[in-house]
Amino acid sequence: MDISIIVPLFNEEESLPDLLDWIKRVMDNHNYSYEVIMIDDGSKDKSWKVVSELKQKYSFIKGLKFQRNYGKSAALHMGFQEAQGDVVITMDADLQDSPEEIPELYRMVKEDQLDLVSGWKKKRHDPISKRFPSKIYNRLVRIVTGIKLHDFNCGLKAYSREVVKSIEVYGDMHRYMPVMAKAAGFKKIGEKVVQHQARKFGVSKFGFGRFRGMFDLITISFISRFGKKPMQFFGTFGSLMFFGGLIAAGWLGAQKLISLWHGIKAPLVTSSPYFYIALTAMIIGTQLFLAGFLGELISRSSSDRNNYQIEEKI
Repeated sequence: MDISIIVPLFNEEESLPDLLDWIKRVMDNHNYSYEVIMIDDGSKDKSWKVVSELKQKYSFIKGLKFQRNYGKSAALHMGFQEAQGDVVITMDADLQDSPEEIPELYRMVKEDQLDLVSGWKKKRHDPISKRFPSKIYNRLVRIVTGIKLHDFNCGLKAYSREVVKSIEVYGDMHRYMPVMAKAAGFKKIGEKVVQHQARKFGVSKFGFGRFRGMFDLITISFISRFGKKPMQFFGTFGSLMFFGGLIAAGWLGAQKLISLWHGIKAPLVTSSPYFYIALTAMIIGTQLFLAGFLGELISRSSSDRNNYQIEEKI
């Protein structure tokens, strides 16, 4: 199969017929073999009924409905598990991502041999309340990760099959797919300017919950560097703090002994504020070291974080 198109959706009943017609028209014009995997993330409207009806019309549709809303990362994870195409395309269901971009995205992965191609909505049809935070967010991610993309949060992306079968998406990490791909060894990451359509139906899902992505940035940056070796991070800083505190406490004790040796009456070591600073450093250092040790144990244990309840599957 040439292409798998994964479409996460939440309350998008009005846009789905137009989206599927548009996808079919583009794909048939290029004679691709393809599948469209619709992941209903616990919609409250008639989205799943629409998907079921469209399945009667289009044989290329696969569908999966979550028992409840788990989030976009969960939907992408399940879509990646199902995908069979050589190239996997992800796109939003709200008609703001254009299927017309698919042929060029496919070519960039197959012919240019890129591992991942991220869309860049250079001209956006969104209010400034959405554009401005996104601009700040993308600049921050570029600085932290070193990956020179303009639009990390664009839903329109293309991946080689090897990438989606090698990485695990969970939490809200869908925003950092290029970072996760790079951490897994897939470093040929490209970018394509894509059309951004004005929303035709429904309302934007953008909200203050998006700002949790800033915390996820810290998480993904740490995981990509130390996810498999947490002791290197916690153990290093813990050891430095512990031995720094130990040396400082030893120095204070040595000063006390030298004073006694020379018959000089000196105050107790515990009367010095530096003693408590040194003691605190030793305690924190020990805690960091233990955190690294526990992190090593956890990183080697099995995870149940991507276990989702499926209500129905087509």
